Amino acid sequence: MPGPARLRPIAYARPRIVCEAGRNGALHCRSREPLGPHDPSLARLFRAAVERNSAGLFLAERDGGGWRKLTYAAARPLVDALAQSLIERGLSAERPVMVLSANGIDHALLMLAGHTAGIPVAPISVAYSLQSQDHAKLKHIAALLAPGLVYVADTGPFAKALAALELKAEIVASRNGANMEDVTAFDRLTQGRPGPALDQAAASIGADTIAKFLFTSGSTSLPKGVVNTHGMLTANQQQLAQIWPFLDEAPLVLLDWLPWNHTFGANHNFNLVLRHAGTLYIDGGKPVPGLIDETVRNLGEVSPTVYFNVPAGYAALLPFLERDEALARSFFRTLRLIFYAGAALPQDLWERLEAVSQRATGERVPMTSSWGTTETSPLSTAAHFMIERAGPIGVPVPGVELKLVPTGDKLEVRVRGPHVTPGYWKRPDLTRAAFDEDGFYKPGDAVRFADPAEPAKGIVFDGRLAEDFKLATGTWVAVGVLRVAALAAASPALQDAIIAGENREWVGMLAWLNAAGCRKLVGCEAALPELARHPAVREHVGRAIARWNADHGGSSQRIARVLLLPDAPSIDANEITDKGYINQRLALERRKAEVERLFAPAPDADVLIVPARS
Repeated sequence: MPGPARLRPIAYARPRIVCEAGRNGALHCRSREPLGPHDPSLARLFRAAVERNSAGLFLAERDGGGWRKLTYAAARPLVDALAQSLIERGLSAERPVMVLSANGIDHALLMLAGHTAGIPVAPISVAYSLQSQDHAKLKHIAALLAPGLVYVADTGPFAKALAALELKAEIVASRNGANMEDVTAFDRLTQGRPGPALDQAAASIGADTIAKFLFTSGSTSLPKGVVNTHGMLTANQQQLAQIWPFLDEAPLVLLDWLPWNHTFGANHNFNLVLRHAGTLYIDGGKPVPGLIDETVRNLGEVSPTVYFNVPAGYAALLPFLERDEALARSFFRTLRLIFYAGAALPQDLWERLEAVSQRATGERVPMTSSWGTTETSPLSTAAHFMIERAGPIGVPVPGVELKLVPTGDKLEVRVRGPHVTPGYWKRPDLTRAAFDEDGFYKPGDAVRFADPAEPAKGIVFDGRLAEDFKLATGTWVAVGVLRVAALAAASPALQDAIIAGENREWVGMLAWLNAAGCRKLVGCEAALPELARHPAVREHVGRAIARWNADHGGSSQRIARVLLLPDAPSIDANEITDKGYINQRLALERRKAEVERLFAPAPDADVLIVPARS
C-alpha cells in the first residue's frame, strides 16, 4: 500500500508562546508576537478593500441557473446610499437594524451600510422565524432590541413571523411576496444620496462603536445579545492576518453557507473576505437533506481557496466527494486549507477527507481548527502549525491572553484581549457573571495541553465544564470527548448524541441518526422513525459501540446502552443551534422520558444493550 501523499504546502506564522504562573495555581499563556496596528473601523476596512480590488468580484449568489455577481466598485455606491438612508431614519444602538433573512447580497449590503453609518445590525437565526412554532425567541429578541428597521428578503416566507412580532418598526423587503401593506422596497433605500452626514458618521466610528448584536443561547432558554464592537472584529481580522500569511499569496475565494447570525460565518468568514479584498460565493445550501445538493452543485462550479465548515457539514458533504471524482477535483483544485470549528471533528471524518484529497490531487490538503466564542469575535486560539489528526485547537493568537485555571481534574480556559466583547446588551447581570476579577471572559470550556512540556504544540479542547458529570461511583465522565468518539465509532450512522448517566452506575447514550448514512446501510430510502427501528442500523450501531467498549477500559468511557431517537433535535427547545451544536444539558432535560427508558431496570425493545466486551 502506498505511503501518505505529500502535504500541500502552506505558510503559517511560527507560534512563539510563553506561559507563566499566576495566582492560585493559574497559568497565563500568550503569544510573544504583539498585535499589529490596524484600523478599528469595519467601514474603513470595506473601503480599503474597494480601493485594493475595485474591479474584482466581491459577492456572488445563485440567480436561477447562473450567478448574480457584484464587484467591489459596484458595491461601494450601493452601501453608501443605503447607509445614508439608515442615517435619515434616525437609527441607532437603541433603534438598530434587525435582519430576519438568511445570507444574501442585499443582506450583505445592508450589513455593510450599518457598519458605514455606525448603526448596529442584528442578524437573527432564520430558524426563529421559519422553523419555530411559537416565535418565543424571536419575540424576546425583538423586545430586547426595539429595532427601528426590520429587513427580510421576501415577506412571503416571513409573513407569519412578522405578524407575530407586532412591530412598530419599518419593514424593508427585497420582494413583497405576501403583498403586505406598509412595506418599503429595498431598492428605495438604495436611492439615498450620500452627503456630509454620512462622511461624519463613517469618520466618527471607533473601536468602541457597536457594529452588531449577535444572539447566543448558551445554557439558558432565551438568547443573549452579545455586543460586537468594530474594534473587536477588526482586531480579530488583524490576528488572523498575522497567523495566516499565506492569504496574501493568491486571491482569496470562499464558498460558504455558514449563517451570518453566527460569529463563525459573519465575523470570521465574511470579514476575512473584506480584510483580504477576496471573493465570497454565498452558498444557499446547508448540510441537511434536500439542501446539501445545492452545496454540491455550487462546489462543482466554484473551487474555493479555503473551505470553512462545521463537522456536521463535512459529514454531509463527504459521501458526494467520495463517489464523484469530478466534484472532488473541483473542490480540491485550488484549496489551500480545510478548516473546521463549532464542534470537535471525529477522526474518521479527518481520515476520509485526507483520502479523498489524495485520490483527487495526489496531495493531502492541510487541515486545521481554532477555538473561540461569539463573545471573542470568535478567534482566540488557532493551530497555525501542521497537525496530523483532529483535536488540537492551537495556541493563543497575537493580542490574546489565556488564563488556565485548575478546576477539579481539568483546566478551565478564560480569555482576555481586544477581541473580547464588553458584555451583553441590556443585561449587566449576565455581563458581570461572565468575567472574573481580572477581566477574563469565562466561556465555561476546559482544555488540556497536547504536550505539557511544549506549550507551542497547543491545547486540546477538553469539553464544556457544564456538560461533564459524575457517575454514582464518583467517576467523572468527559462528555464532549466521549460524544465525539462514539460518533466516530458508529460512523456513518449517527449525526449527534447526548451522553447520559449522572449519578447512575453506567453511561448511556441517546443518539440522533444521520439519515444519509443510515440509508446507505439499509440500501433504501426511509424516514427517521423507520431507520431507528431498522435491523441493519441497530446492528451497525450496536456492533460499533461494542468495539469501542472493548478497546476502552473504565466505566467513564464505556457506553452500556443506546437509544436511537426517531426525530431530530429541536431548535425551539434549544436542543441545538442552527449551526448544529448540541446543548447537552437542555437536551437531557427535555428528553427525560427517553433517559428513563434508557436506564429502566427492564428496558423496552428499542433500547440497545451493549456489552462491555465484544
